[in-house]
Amino acid sequence: MVERDKANQEAASRILAGKPTLIDISTAGEAVPGMNKNVILHAGPPVAWERMCGPMRGAVIGGLILEGMAKNREDAQELAASGDILFEPCHHHSTVGPMAGVVTRSMPVWIIENKTFANRAYCTLNEGLGSVLRYGAFSDGVIARLKWMADELAPILRKALQRHGGIDMKNLIAQALQMGDDGHNRNRAGTSLFIRELAPHLVMLDDNKERISKVLSFMHANDHFFLNLSMPSCKCTVEAAAGIEWSSVITTMARNGTDFGIRISGLKDQWFTAPATMVEGLYLPGFSAGDAAPDIGDSVITETAGIGGFAMAAAPAIVKFVGGTPKDAINFTRSMYEITVAENDVYQIPSLDFRGTPTAIDLVKVVETGILPAINTGIAHKEPGIGMVGAGLVKPPIKCFHDALEAFVEKYGD
Repeated sequence: MVERDKANQEAASRILAGKPTLIDISTAGEAVPGMNKNVILHAGPPVAWERMCGPMRGAVIGGLILEGMAKNREDAQELAASGDILFEPCHHHSTVGPMAGVVTRSMPVWIIENKTFANRAYCTLNEGLGSVLRYGAFSDGVIARLKWMADELAPILRKALQRHGGIDMKNLIAQALQMGDDGHNRNRAGTSLFIRELAPHLVMLDDNKERISKVLSFMHANDHFFLNLSMPSCKCTVEAAAGIEWSSVITTMARNGTDFGIRISGLKDQWFTAPATMVEGLYLPGFSAGDAAPDIGDSVITETAGIGGFAMAAAPAIVKFVGGTPKDAINFTRSMYEITVAENDVYQIPSLDFRGTPTAIDLVKVVETGILPAINTGIAHKEPGIGMVGAGLVKPPIKCFHDALEAFVEKYGD
């Protein structure tokens, strides 16, 4: 017990000491370790094409079309099933991806560096909501948007970022939490703050003003733009706590639409999985629970780092998107203190008298209390090619936590 407590305090201290900083934009092929033409990254624990859910298959199809490796859906499905494509989790490459999380070589990615520990994390740029690749859509319009993001959006943002210099993401997330965001499904404040950081530099660029205006308009119209910045910020923050002997702190939670998986600091690189559960939430007009795919995405890295569902008390308006009441949002956050090691000294919640968000999930506490991590998330259509159908709250399967604890006890003793 003493050894585990010490190790968990060390893990928590590393998480609290993290300083995620946006330093650059590049392509996945140039920046992400181990990325090559035949590699496609995906959300969640490992999964083969044969077991992929509909939205992940749709995103893979779109990714292959985007890369020019397939001309249409049929070509892409044949190639994906051929064995010539290597499917690997984003998490195996210091990367995170919302929903299907598909990352291909030419896609632009944010580069976030944890200045305290010098580790990096990567994430694609956010496309917006609705019919988008991460929800499994791959229409001509989806592909055209992705090409514009690679050809115009990313290069222009990169120039502005170079003029600005590195951006302290921890500071922006802390501000966003005090302005009504949770860092996962409500990102209106974070997106606004980010635009505010870059706008003075964007307007000074020696570039076509219509192109710059389109970039600003795209970010302004996409309240979720900040999500793909908060996710890698959380990834490089929590990753610093991985690999600590005796620590039962959870360093990864992720879903691929088939399985929900977790990884533990003291059991580094081992996945513990169980079937992904269904999301309970609100649906867009014309859709219902019968249209939904199981829980999917790497965005639960935000909860793993102590924001997202763990900070719902900071974002009462989130209930309009995921369901429930403002009181529910506060209760979700309060219950998370029961399964965590520390409270964040920077991420604070006004409605709880500026108490720090519950941080560093302890596997042992989860199993002992039966309290599962609170997660809010989007909902994808179960069939490939359609896209987003809603958003809500989801409970992870308890089995993966029990299995992880059994492995932990086997390694370290009772």
